[in-house]
Amino acid sequence: MLLPKMTRENYQDVLFEDEPLADGVESVSWLPAVTEATSLKDVKDLDVEAEVLPLFPLGGIVYTPNSEHILNIFEPRYRQMYNDILMNGSKRFVVSMSHPSMAGKFAQYGVLFQLDDLKEVSEQTNDAVKYVCSHKVTGRVKMHRILNPDAWTTRETYLKVEGTIVNEDADAMNDDTSKIEYALKDSFDKLVELQHVLNEDVRFTRESVKTLKVRQGDDDDNLWATIKLWQSYTEQRLGARQNELQKEFQENLIKFLRKERGLKEEELPSSISFEDLSPDLQSEVQQLQKRMSNELQPLFLESTLTMQKMLEAERHEERVNLMRFFIDSEIKRLGAKNTLQGMFTSNSSDEDEFNDNLPINSPIEADAGSTILKDEPDAFQ
Repeated sequence: MLLPKMTRENYQDVLFEDEPLADGVESVSWLPAVTEATSLKDVKDLDVEAEVLPLFPLGGIVYTPNSEHILNIFEPRYRQMYNDILMNGSKRFVVSMSHPSMAGKFAQYGVLFQLDDLKEVSEQTNDAVKYVCSHKVTGRVKMHRILNPDAWTTRETYLKVEGTIVNEDADAMNDDTSKIEYALKDSFDKLVELQHVLNEDVRFTRESVKTLKVRQGDDDDNLWATIKLWQSYTEQRLGARQNELQKEFQENLIKFLRKERGLKEEELPSSISFEDLSPDLQSEVQQLQKRMSNELQPLFLESTLTMQKMLEAERHEERVNLMRFFIDSEIKRLGAKNTLQGMFTSNSSDEDEFNDNLPINSPIEADAGSTILKDEPDAFQ
C-alpha cells in the first residue's frame, strides 16, 4: 500500500543519540586480538548454537550479503583450508574485516562465503596460484572467539572461530517499518537531485530513485542491494578525488617539461623517473603523497566503518535508519559545498540553489561529460 506524501517532520526520528561513527574505529565491535586469545582445549566448551568455521581475513574490506567474489588462492594455509572445506562438504568459511592499525584483530561480525566453483590452475601459473575460486556471500556471522590463535603466529594452518550464523528471518512488517523505509527513499531522492544540481562527477542516475531497494529479505532484491551500491558510490568518490590530485601534479609536470626541457607536445615522455625531476617537483611529489594519505585514508576508513556498522546491525529497521543517516550526512556535505559555491559565484541562478522545497521531478539534466554511477540504464541492475 502506498503511503501518503509526508513532510520530513512526520518521519520517525533516527534512533541514534550520537553519530554512529562518533567513536571512530571503536564505533564497531571487535574480537580480542589473537595475541590476547587462548586456544580451545575441549570441543565441549563450544556454545551449543555455535559452529566451528574457518576464518579467512581479507584486509580492510567489508563484504555484503548476496554479493559475489572471485579469490586467487596461493598461500599454503589457505590451500589447506579449501581442501578441508571440500573434503568435509561444508564449502564455506567466514570473511571478516581486519583492524586498520592492530594486526591480528578482526571485526566481530563477518560474512559467510559459500564456494560455488573451484578451478585448479597450478600448472598454468607455475604453482604461484593453486585455485581460482568463485563464491557467493550467503549471510552474516557473529564470531565469538578465535579457537586456535597460535596459528596466527606460526602460519602453519588457517584460523578457526566459534561463530553463530545470524538468522535473517524477516521481522513482522508494521507501520513504523513502512515509515522509515519511506523516509530512506525520500532522503535518497533528495540526494540524487542535489548531486545533479551540483553536477557532481560521481552521482547516481535519476532512474535509480525509482528502483531503490529498501525491503527486508534474503534474496538479491532488498536493502543489501542499496547498501552495496552505496559502497560502490563511496569507492568511486574516493577514486575520483585521487584522480584529481594526480591530474593536478601531472599538469605541473607537463609545464616543467615544456619550460625547463623545452619539449614539444609530441616529445613528452610516457614516463619519467623521480630522479629526473627538479628539486621543486620532487618536493611536490612528496607533498602529493602526503596529501593523498592525509585526505584519502580517513575517507576510506570512514567508508569501511560505515559498511561494517550496517553489517553488524541486528535488525532491518536499524540498518534502514543507518543507511538514511549516511545519506543525510552526504546531503549535508553537498549542501555545504553548494553554499560555498554560491558565495564565490556572482551569476548563480535559482537552479543552482537546493533546499527541501526542490521539486522531486526537477528537470535538471546531467552534464554529458560527467561520470554517472550506474551499471546499466538502471543503477541497480
